[in-house]
Amino acid sequence: MRVSDLENLGFTRITDGDGDLKHGYTCDLLSEVMAKAESDTVWFTVQSHVNVVAVAAITGIRAIVLCNGHEFDEETIKKATDEKISLFTTPLNAFEAGGKLYSKGLK
Repeated sequence: MRVSDLENLGFTRITDGDGDLKHGYTCDLLSEVMAKAESDTVWFTVQSHVNVVAVAAITGIRAIVLCNGHEFDEETIKKATDEKISLFTTPLNAFEAGGKLYSKGLK
């Protein structure tokens, strides 16, 4: 699956970027994400502050999906653009959003 495929699944793109996605990860604790998330991952969270982009850049996460209808602030969007991390939003909760990708074979 590619990052661009997330749009076809109903997620709203906020920043550009693409690449292969091999994994999905759902967590809101940043230290846990840094310890457990793999590279080439899409991350489902309700955290929207700029630190999520730093965590994504460190771990090799390619895309962040902000769940529950939350929105990213301008600082986070700018940092994600600079780091080439794709940001998406969805009104779905993290369980529902992750389930969409899991049903498509992403683990």
